[in-house]
Amino acid sequence: MPNNETAVVVCLESINAETKEGEKIMRMSKTFFGRVCAIVLILTISVTVVVASNSNAMAEQLTVAYFMEWPTPNQFAQIKKIYDERLGVDVKWVAIDAGTAMSAAMASGDVQISFSQGIPPFVVAASAGQDLQIVDVAVAYADNEGCVVRSSLEINKSNARELEGKQVGVPLGTAAHYSFLKQMDHLNVDVSTMKIVDMAPPDGAAAFASGNLDMVCGWGGSFRRMQEHGNVLLSGAEKEDAGIQVFDATTVSAKWAKENADLLTKFLKVTADMNAKFAAGGDSEMLPVISKAAGMDVNATKKSMGTFTFPTVDEQLSSKWLGGGTQKFLKEVADFFVEQGTFPKARGNYDSAVDASYLKTALKM
Repeated sequence: MPNNETAVVVCLESINAETKEGEKIMRMSKTFFGRVCAIVLILTISVTVVVASNSNAMAEQLTVAYFMEWPTPNQFAQIKKIYDERLGVDVKWVAIDAGTAMSAAMASGDVQISFSQGIPPFVVAASAGQDLQIVDVAVAYADNEGCVVRSSLEINKSNARELEGKQVGVPLGTAAHYSFLKQMDHLNVDVSTMKIVDMAPPDGAAAFASGNLDMVCGWGGSFRRMQEHGNVLLSGAEKEDAGIQVFDATTVSAKWAKENADLLTKFLKVTADMNAKFAAGGDSEMLPVISKAAGMDVNATKKSMGTFTFPTVDEQLSSKWLGGGTQKFLKEVADFFVEQGTFPKARGNYDSAVDASYLKTALKM
């Protein structure tokens, strides 16, 4: 695991790479590198200030980051205060607009658990030196994320190279960013010719509706709104055929997890119980409550969740996921980002960035 000094070097190398790579990196936007460096600086300064006072506060309150318009079974427990009851602490849920912001919030100590963080922003932070770990697979969603091309352009996968030179809204450093780059690579589109604007999905959807972008990428409710003005470039099945995996994880600071193992284990147990309840036919009871937490109507919630897969604990512990597959995928994502010039150096491996021990304990509860 890189230490703080290594993290600073990675950060500075990122800035230098941005300058040296010229137009290609400049088009990928300075904002993304700024986010990574902000996380690194927070880490370097270190949050030792939080020590004693925070450990007392943590016994009384747990802060969890999540996404609005991203309905999941555990939100039933969020609204019904089941987490609070089972964990014995007040659980505060904070809505965040991107996985990069989740990393920053965990680095500062403002958030202890990030639910459904995208893999690419996790990889970016871990590669920059942040001591994060994946402890659970939250959701797989190939059909609830993607890129949408303006209808009037009449561009699809067969003539995708016509996207070269176009303006695209992409939330950099996120799962949608990784998916976008992989799709362009698969379709032989030269991204260095494109004007790429760093935009969170809600902002991208609004700009796309106003006619200011040729293509936009995102997820969830924003992705559905994007499709009102364009066509999806590659379907979920087509992305999977191209080797593009799309899933989110429950992530934590490794230090916090070690110090609060019982609390984290109970959190994962409640989450698994809610997934099991939903899968066993509890949707009619749960959907109205979940929709409230997600900020959506019931029909939109049902439609959105119909495109999601929530792996069982046994499935998550298998070789496909936390038993080896996820670690391998983290390395693939990191190496791809280095190849694309997103950041300068990947870790040798990401084995220590996954810890299934808490989930294994939860399975026995």
